[in-house]
Amino acid sequence: MKRKLISLLLTVALMLGVLSISSCIGLFGSMLDTEEKTYSEEELEKIVSGVLAERDETNFDIGHITLESQGDRNLLAASKGLLSSVSVYCTFDVRTLSGIGAWQQWVTMEQTAGGSGVIFRMSAEDKVKGDAYVITNYHVVYNASATSKNKIAKSIKLYLYGMEQEQYAMDAEFIGGSMRYDIAVLKISDSSVLRAATVLEADFADSDKVTVLDTAIAIGNPNLAGISATVGHVNVDSEYVTMMLADDATQDTMRLIRIDTAVNGGNSGGGLFNDQGEVIGIVNAKIVSDDIDNIGYAIPSNIALAVAESVLYYCDGQKAESISRCMIGITLSGTPKTGTVFDSESGKVYIVQEVEVESVNLGAPAYGKIAVGDIIKSITVGGRTYEVTRNHNIVDSMLYARVGDTVVIEIVRDGEPMRVEIAITEAALTSVT
Repeated sequence: MKRKLISLLLTVALMLGVLSISSCIGLFGSMLDTEEKTYSEEELEKIVSGVLAERDETNFDIGHITLESQGDRNLLAASKGLLSSVSVYCTFDVRTLSGIGAWQQWVTMEQTAGGSGVIFRMSAEDKVKGDAYVITNYHVVYNASATSKNKIAKSIKLYLYGMEQEQYAMDAEFIGGSMRYDIAVLKISDSSVLRAATVLEADFADSDKVTVLDTAIAIGNPNLAGISATVGHVNVDSEYVTMMLADDATQDTMRLIRIDTAVNGGNSGGGLFNDQGEVIGIVNAKIVSDDIDNIGYAIPSNIALAVAESVLYYCDGQKAESISRCMIGITLSGTPKTGTVFDSESGKVYIVQEVEVESVNLGAPAYGKIAVGDIIKSITVGGRTYEVTRNHNIVDSMLYARVGDTVVIEIVRDGEPMRVEIAITEAALTSVT
């Protein structure tokens, strides 16, 4: 059997000299020649109010367009997802050896990489200003061979669905991200294209509610041919996968959703949507092997959104480009008691675990408050309470903790329910690159 490889879904074009976005776009397949619309500020406010309006079970009201399901939830969901999806094109200067034998020499080449992204933050006011924040993969905007100090692309351009022509390019700024989580945040500012277009801020679902055979619609930019959609299913709701990170030198283990949805180079950073058009994950990898078909992976939406919010908190308007996270200093049992429950309301089967504390670090924020053997039932971080039914619930929720917060944890100790409060201080802060 040939070796299985985890591949990050990045498509790269490498050429000597200058490879511009415009020349790349000409190679990416057929593009829609869309006439740019212009609206008054009052009209834009009305459109955005419609975009953010409540929807019912059969229609999505997005202002001047109503998407009707006509019995096909996937069509409706994909249509909604397309309006929050972007294609991403990054340009790097890289140093590489060129030539053969004695004629080899170091040259600087321009490399263009393509991926995808999702608009995750865009208020009505932002829309009128032409501003938005986009989630993508860190490995889309990072190149280990780049000449820049931070290895981030020197130029990042985004394109909306159906507007993948040079005149509709939106310049984007790298705000920050995490290689470990493979999430980066980009910012669009003062874009006339964004102001005039029909776009949506994506809705994010609770990825802990995702189960086997849920609909998984991948929307991205495969093969740099423009935004498209494929549909499949969730195969494993939570799986730990070891892969090489963007620096091509570090291996790490990530918690991912496994899917059979067709994804390819260029899908990196694109949204994985459920049948409600909500983001359940950010596509980032697949297995490449002659013996395996359609095993792809996505970063769960709960992780992706939490990391993106951390980027906004620690990096937006700051000098920092990487996030920090707060740790309370506990280790959970690696072999928890595990079972399943059937939710009659949703008709889904969920895996549940008894989340038990295995150790507490001396001097950590939890020391003296949490004890070995405690069973954690819930955790409240930033005013939001998370039910703890899997080990990863604790890890994911703590991404929202900030210095100065008080984390409230409901535990069971020796059969008795208890409530403990843990203050988060600077000592709990850990940088995550």
